[in-house]
Amino acid sequence: MMNKYLLLSVAALAAQPAHAEAGDVILRARAIVVAPQEKSSGITPAFPNEEVKVSNYWAPEVDATYMVTNNIGLELIAATTKHKVSGKSGTTGSIGKLASSWVLPPTLTAQYHFAPSAKVRPYVGVGVNYTIFYNEDASGGLEAAVGKTRVRLKNSFGPSVQAGADFDLGRNLFLNVDAKWIDMDTTARLSTTAAGVQRVRVHLDPLVLGVGIGTRF
Repeated sequence: MMNKYLLLSVAALAAQPAHAEAGDVILRARAIVVAPQEKSSGITPAFPNEEVKVSNYWAPEVDATYMVTNNIGLELIAATTKHKVSGKSGTTGSIGKLASSWVLPPTLTAQYHFAPSAKVRPYVGVGVNYTIFYNEDASGGLEAAVGKTRVRLKNSFGPSVQAGADFDLGRNLFLNVDAKWIDMDTTARLSTTAAGVQRVRVHLDPLVLGVGIGTRF
């Protein structure tokens, strides 16, 4: 009889939802794709009519959310991705890859969780992003065309928006899907041997799409 009650108790605990309450911390691990929706100026002054494109990148991401109330949480994400910048047409298009850079985009988001006690818990959020570009590097093709090149990208500060949902898998474990849009702009400065200093303004504005698992403490 005792074994029967013990099994029932364990089953009841396992069936409890993984929702968080005020004061809890939610930890998630996601696989994300960062997909820039780029729009650029020309490369000036040498190639004013030639724009650039920026590659997508898959990466792991971790984030933590502190629940201020049952409905309101503050999320901070940590991830870094690498992107290549390529010419789209003309002279730079024939070169292809022009440069690459690592990107570190910490984002703090205030979230509203619509149904904190349900098995499916959608949420939305608005936040601020500060993006740091580092380890910028000119491509071999660019340096073959214009000589030794130094690349620098200006860091970015801007708003972000978010939507997602958690789906219970069991006690303190849930599946998460998440989407963010980040207002991310930069100016790339290319100091070249043959063509002098060239600049291109790029509105990256990436979509960050992720899926992963989470737990609460």
